[in-house]
Order: sequence, then structure tokens, then C-alpha cells
Amino acid sequence: MLQMTRGLAAAVLCWLPLGWCSAQEQTRFVDHSLLIAPEYPCTWPSSPFPRFQINHQRTIGPDSAYNIDVLLIDGNTGTQLDVPPHSVARPDLKREKSGPLGLKFTDKIEPWQFGGDACVVDVRDLLDQAPKGISPLVKPLHVTRFEQQHRQLRFGDVVLFRSDYSDKYYRPYPEGSRFIADALDRKSPGYPDPDPDCMEFLAKRGVMTLGTDSASMGPLPDLAEPTHYAGLKHGMIWTEGATNLGALPATGAFYCLLGPKHAEGPYGEGRAFSIVGGELPQKLIDACKNKRAVDLSPTLTPKHPVTSPGIGTGQHRQVYLKIDFLYAEYLDLYHHAHLMDSMAGTHLVPPSFALPAADAKPAYAPEVRGWLEEYEKKYGPRGTSTMTTEKVPLDWTTGRVRVIDAAALVGSTDKASWPASPEITAAHIQAAEKQHGALQAGDIVVFQTGHLDRHYKAQPNDAGVWSDPLSGKAEGWPAPGPDAIVYLKSKGIRCVATDAPDLGGVNPKRALMTYWALGSKEMVGVEFLHNAGSIPRDKTAYFLFAALKVRDCHGGPGRAIVLW
Repeated sequence: MLQMTRGLAAAVLCWLPLGWCSAQEQTRFVDHSLLIAPEYPCTWPSSPFPRFQINHQRTIGPDSAYNIDVLLIDGNTGTQLDVPPHSVARPDLKREKSGPLGLKFTDKIEPWQFGGDACVVDVRDLLDQAPKGISPLVKPLHVTRFEQQHRQLRFGDVVLFRSDYSDKYYRPYPEGSRFIADALDRKSPGYPDPDPDCMEFLAKRGVMTLGTDSASMGPLPDLAEPTHYAGLKHGMIWTEGATNLGALPATGAFYCLLGPKHAEGPYGEGRAFSIVGGELPQKLIDACKNKRAVDLSPTLTPKHPVTSPGIGTGQHRQVYLKIDFLYAEYLDLYHHAHLMDSMAGTHLVPPSFALPAADAKPAYAPEVRGWLEEYEKKYGPRGTSTMTTEKVPLDWTTGRVRVIDAAALVGSTDKASWPASPEITAAHIQAAEKQHGALQAGDIVVFQTGHLDRHYKAQPNDAGVWSDPLSGKAEGWPAPGPDAIVYLKSKGIRCVATDAPDLGGVNPKRALMTYWALGSKEMVGVEFLHNAGSIPRDKTAYFLFAALKVRDCHGGPGRAIVLW
């Protein structure tokens, strides 16, 4: 089995000529996300909220060269994001709590608001200090206590309420019932949370982003909605179900929450993390505070082609479905979950997507066995891996972004050769280096093809993304071959991204070899980006992507942004 080693964070993250971070203090990443797995209390336990499910729909073997998973997941799963429409009604409803912010769903929040300066308000003295079924309340005095000890809060801060609740109580069942269910059933004290006055106080300070390591930002039993509305009416967003906040300094760390870009989501599942140490956190904090951010993820809707239809009948991936399950009359919207391929929209490609585990002996189809023999003759052993999404280090998918323009390859194939994708070669990468400077270890390489920018359209005009290229009715999108991956590895690159549907292209043999190369070289991919043309080219742009922390998942939906 390949030994997946992380390497030195400082070597990955420090680019002294560019001023991103300091060699005097090592930069480290802190994960604040709860593990999503069926035996954990990762979903809201009340009916009719659906339980999280992962289905390993296909495994590497005779009928698949890849491990393919399907997720049933709703926005109240694991570490999650709340946005104004959770409590603010749409303006057209003309209700007491109506307003323009009632349209600021998860897909409409500007990317700069997801991050900022982590200001950790210590409320551990409140943990379990209330009767059963009742939440201890975080009040303005707890915030002023923080300000007296540190500094006054301001716009650009992310206020994080640290009680250590999730650290103590997020456990597999049956112990996991203590996380939410026991508090709802009045068997245990509720989780600490701010009251409405605290939200109003923070709004006066200009704070727009919050977080809590409690299961919700809503105090039990009857202040959940008043507290939500008190903050969300000001345009705040926040993290619920964070964890490991004790690993942060009181101020100065960069905190961020990123999650899949579902259309019209009043809340959404996400991945929270912080960056601590060196100059990098302050650079990223300043970028968010000054709204220097680019969103690279297309919006996900059932009307758009977010997953592959495959080549041939029965080879399609799980179509993206929105499942309504609970109507909120005041807001005139449904709570909803999604049934989706784990690689729907912007997503992670971990090594285990195309590599079997060390103890597996996959019986490939005869054609694929021939491809493997050819691959190993040229590139060496295919390798094995158990590195699923939750095991991929966060610092592998964040770093200085280097855009390599592959758009010139569009239209370069002969129609008689279709289905075919123009191949991005090592020579193309070297030409880009000659023009813009050598790649450095830890860079995130983004291939700009323009494919999704041109073709990501709603039905019935959606064939240009997948269907026409895969069937040979149109040229495939430019994609790197295995030689390009091997070259990138030699430059110290861990993560390769594309604004095309995937890194493989439309030729099955070439695609599989590319994914074998990625996995065997201990690299990961980020696929299905758009808007790469908006990334600054001045070498100060920083790429951030984090996939949902789903256990044993061979893909991983998420969102990619760039700060500069």
C-alpha cells in the first residue's frame, strides 16, 4: 500500500518571494469539522429529517474501474452553515420578517464572508450549567469579557463561541444521543448558545460571521428562532457544529467554512478549518475583510448537468436530486435534502477513487487489464490506497494558485478521432512555466479550459457539458495525460484542478491512466470549477477548497474559492 505522507507544512506553504508567510513561524491547519458517518449523530434527530446515508454504489472490479459513492445528505448534517433565509422570509411574501436578505441563500453568499479573523469567545464556564432541556445563554457580557481581555470586535472577525460541547459529546451511538436527542428530550442540559441580545450586540460591532461548537446556534427550548432571526436579519452567516476550537489562539487565526453550492439552500453542510501561524493567516484575513475573493464553484441544481451520464446505457452516475421533506409555512419553502453522486459539482478526487486497497484483488474487465499492463510497463506499479476523502490533509487542497491556460487546445483534435480530448502535456506546462515562472512545491495548479464557462447551461441546453463530448458529437474538454501528472509530481505539486468536468477527459483509457497516475503519485484532484478567468495572475492568489468530511467516501463535494 502506498504510504500517504503529509510532508512538511512549512515547505508546502511558504513562498517567501511572494510574501504569503513567514519562515520564522510554521503554518499549520486545524480541522473544525465533525466526522460524517451513519453511526454518529450527524443529522438532526427529529422527524422527518432524513438520516445521512452513503451507498458504495460501485467498487473497483469487473463493472467499474473506480470506486463510486452516492450520498443522501441534507444541509443540517455535520458541521454546517446557516444563512439569512433560514429565518428571513422573501420580500415578495410581505410578512413581518420579510426582506431582501430572504433571497440570500447559500449559493448567493459572497465568498469573502465565509472567512475572517477567528475570535474565540471562551464560554466553557457555561457547559452543562443549566437544567435539563435548557441551554445556558451566552450574553453580551461574555463578549465584553472577551473584548476586555483581547480587543474590540469588528467587521472581518469570525466570532467563535467555544464551550467544548461537540468535543465532549459528539460520539458514536448510543453515547451520541447526548449530542442532540437527549437535550431535546430533556434528559440532559442543552448546549450553550447566544441569546438575541448577544446577536444584536455583535451586529453593532459589524460582525457578519459567527460559529459555535454547539449542535445549533439556537438555544433550547424556545429561543432558537428569536436568536436565529436576531442575527440573520443583519445578514450574518454562521457555523453550527464546529469542533476543536481549543486549538486556536484567541485571535489571529484565519477561519473559513466552505460547502457545496446548492441552489436556494437556507442552510448547508460544510467543512470548517483554520490556518494558524506565520504571515499567511493575516494575508487571508485582509483579503476577506477587503472582499477580495473569487467563487470558483458553479451552482448545483437538478436542472443542470452536474454529474456524468457515462458512456453507454446504464453507465450514468447518480443524478442530482433535490428532495423536499418538510414545509416551512412562514418562509414558504421546503427543507430539503439531496441524493447525489459524491462527485457532483465541484469535488475532490482522492487517491482511493481509482486505486484499490492493498488487500483487494480487483478482477478488472479484460480491456482494463490490458490498459493496466500498458500503464505499468511505462509508469511503474499502479499502487494501492485507502486514502478516502476524510483522510486527505487540508493543506493538500489549499495553496498558492497557478493557472495554466489550456484554452488554446480547444478545437485542436480531428473530428474523425472523436470522442477525444485534447491532451495537456508536460510540454504545455513547461511552456507556461517559461512564460510565468517555475511551479513551486505546494502550488495548486488550475487548468483553465473554459469548458464549463461555455457549456454549463440548464436543460434542454445542457448537452455541451457531458453528453455531446462523450458521444463524439463534439470535441472533449482539454485534460492532462499521465505524463503531465508525473511531471507535476516532480515539481512538488499535490493538487491539480480543472474548470472542466473532470481531469480524465472523454477517452476512457486515457482518463483511467490519468487517475492511476494521480493516485499512485499521492496526488489529489479538484474538478468542476468555473470562472477561472477571474483568478488574479499576479502570483498572490490563494486557492482554498475543502471537501465534506464524509468517512469512507471516494469523492467529496465542496466549494472552491480564491482569495488575494
